[in-house]
Amino acid sequence: MKLTFKGDYALKAVLDLATRYGQGVVTIHEMAERIDAPVKFLEQILFDLKRGGFIESRRGNAGGYLLGKPPRDITVGDIVRFVDGPIEPIACVNCTYTECRDLANCVFKNLWQRVFQATSEIVDTVNFEDLASQASLAQNTFSYAI
Repeated sequence: MKLTFKGDYALKAVLDLATRYGQGVVTIHEMAERIDAPVKFLEQILFDLKRGGFIESRRGNAGGYLLGKPPRDITVGDIVRFVDGPIEPIACVNCTYTECRDLANCVFKNLWQRVFQATSEIVDTVNFEDLASQASLAQNTFSYAI
């Protein structure tokens, strides 16, 4: 799995909306500042996420963005696959792949299949409700260093 900058910003944008779920809309400028993303790039990402049904937008002076479904119903895997494509570490892990002449005898295929399964299990079981809770706890942690 290779996560691009676009994928990283998409995950951060969805997390930002998840932490504010039920509190109304979030403007793109507020979000861009919080996740340290260029506004123009974030506009493209939010457009794609809207097209995918992950977020919704509201127009007007009081407009902005909000999640299109509850954060518990969106996993990290959903966003990664939508933005960056398959999470297989190599093409031959896909059962429809037939390009390799050594596919039947490849000693690496099982290894890459296990990597794919482990990665899928992680990204498909972590949802944005869990991540929003973790983010909230992290923000409420105080440092007493002197």
